[in-house]
Amino acid sequence: MRSEGCHLKASLLDYLLILVTAVVLQGLGTVAVAVPRSKCYALDNSSRIVDFSSWIGLPFEYEDKDSDLVIRFCKDVERRSQMGYVDFGRFDGFNGFVAGSGHVDFVQGFYNGDLLKCEDSYDKRGRTAQVNIICGNCSNGQCKGGFGCICRVTYESSCRAFVELAIPCEKPGPRVFEGFTVGFNPRSSEIVYNGMTQIGFEMSHHEFSFRTEQINVALYISAIASVSTLVRKPSFKVSPEKGLNVKLSGSGATGSPPTTLSPTVLIVDWRCEKAHSMPFEVNITIPIEGYEPVQFFLTKMCEYRQDQGGDSARGWATFGVISCIFIVASALFCCGGFIYKTRVERVHGIDALPGMTILSACLETVSGAGQSYPRAEDLNGGFTNEASWEHHPAAAQGTRTTSERKYGSI
Repeated sequence: MRSEGCHLKASLLDYLLILVTAVVLQGLGTVAVAVPRSKCYALDNSSRIVDFSSWIGLPFEYEDKDSDLVIRFCKDVERRSQMGYVDFGRFDGFNGFVAGSGHVDFVQGFYNGDLLKCEDSYDKRGRTAQVNIICGNCSNGQCKGGFGCICRVTYESSCRAFVELAIPCEKPGPRVFEGFTVGFNPRSSEIVYNGMTQIGFEMSHHEFSFRTEQINVALYISAIASVSTLVRKPSFKVSPEKGLNVKLSGSGATGSPPTTLSPTVLIVDWRCEKAHSMPFEVNITIPIEGYEPVQFFLTKMCEYRQDQGGDSARGWATFGVISCIFIVASALFCCGGFIYKTRVERVHGIDALPGMTILSACLETVSGAGQSYPRAEDLNGGFTNEASWEHHPAAAQGTRTTSERKYGSI
């Protein structure tokens, strides 16, 4: 019985160990492959990240007859002597740390050193140095163990140095999909650059949150054409699970192969179903066949509830129907009023239009009665007066003519 109990306990412990291991591995699988915090890293020939951030500034010295050469890892290269220091360049963080070939594992470039007598040197960048890094020991058997050492130094000229450095390299990290980018504009890489998630999107950051009123975000995805068919259909996960409605659309949502010349578009439609004090996290995962999946986080604030797109569409439809009814009713009213005035009130012309009487009265009030159009009875009265004026004496007529010249129509 005791042996059976021990076997049962052992099986339970093994089951728990397997369960915990599976959970841990699943948790590790959901971590985004983020770009290292420093520029002191490289991708090896198998596209795996090798991070040397802990080596920054570590000195390596090589003693020569007249001078010593000192490398400060990922910082600079100097030649020191009794005459002083000569700078052979500073570490170039942009494409300054790449994979090597042959027995060389990595290559570091140092540029923009001292210019004295090197104004026309390599790429006109002053004194420069190239450090060839070997993961292991020197070929001549020097510096076994420890942090490594400089195997040899050769000078192409007084302006350019080649250094061979043997160190125990760091353990390679995850394999990244080189050439893969994700950005907010075509051929941009604010979110993912060279297969690595940029700082600010590798995890949830409150300061990178989108505002509530932004109901959709367009993401542009590009990759090298020769390997673009390895990109698969993306998926997402929202945290908290309830409160934010998220939908993916566009050519990028179907897993279409993106290229640098024709990027695919992944549209993230999100609407707040309820207000929340903290931003919602949307973890988007893009699987890559044979590589680590590309993952990044987008966050959105929900200060108030947002109506669905169908509600707004129905609102516009209602407004259009009401507008049509108003236009038809106005046309029927105008036609009916015109017919009534021409048949019943015997009014013709523009006066038969509904509302013209009110409009004429308003115009007379604004512009003055003297500028209004004359009525028929006024014209008849004018003709009667002119007929009576013909019998007035000549003096009266002269007086009237003078008055008309002086005062016009009055």
